[in-house]
Amino acid sequence: MALTASDRRLLGSAAVFVVSQANVARVLGSTAPTVGAIQTTFSADKYRKILDNLQPEDLQRYRQHYYWDMVHPLTFAIALRAGARSLDQYRPLSAGTRRTLAVASVAAAASDYVENIAGLYLLDHRDRIDDTTVRAASTISVTKWALAFGCFAYLSQGFLRVWTRAGLRRLRGEKG
Repeated sequence: MALTASDRRLLGSAAVFVVSQANVARVLGSTAPTVGAIQTTFSADKYRKILDNLQPEDLQRYRQHYYWDMVHPLTFAIALRAGARSLDQYRPLSAGTRRTLAVASVAAAASDYVENIAGLYLLDHRDRIDDTTVRAASTISVTKWALAFGCFAYLSQGFLRVWTRAGLRRLRGEKG
C-alpha cells in the first residue's frame, strides 16, 4: 500500500500532535494528574482543594501548561480531520459520517479552548469558583474528551480494518 498525499498529511499532523502532547506533558511534569482531576470534578470544593494542594512551583507549571495548550487543540483537530480524509480514500465514508467527524473534531478543539480559558480565569479568580462554574467547565471538558476519543476510536477501527484487509491480501499474494 503506497502512501498517498492524504496519508502523508495524516502522518505529519499526527506527529505534530504527538510532539505537542509530549511538550504539554513535559511542562506539566508531576502535576499532569492534576489536569485530569480538575477537568473531571463537578465540585467547587474539590476544585479549590486540588489547586490549594499544589506547591507554588507546581502551580506555576500548571499555569504554564495552559499557554502551550492554546496550540494543542488545533493539532488534534487537524490530525483527526486528516485521519478522516485518509480513511475515506481507503474505505469511503458516507457524507454524514464525514460531516460528523469534521464537526466533532472542531467541536472538541473549540471545547478545549473554552476549557483552557475557563481554567486560566479560575486560577486567577478563585473567588469565582462555584459549583455552577465548575460543573459547566467540567461538562465542557468531558464533552471534549468524548468527541475527540470518539473520533479517534472510529478512525482507529476503520484503519484497523483497512490494514487487516491489506495484510490478508498480502499473505494470499494478491495485489491491490
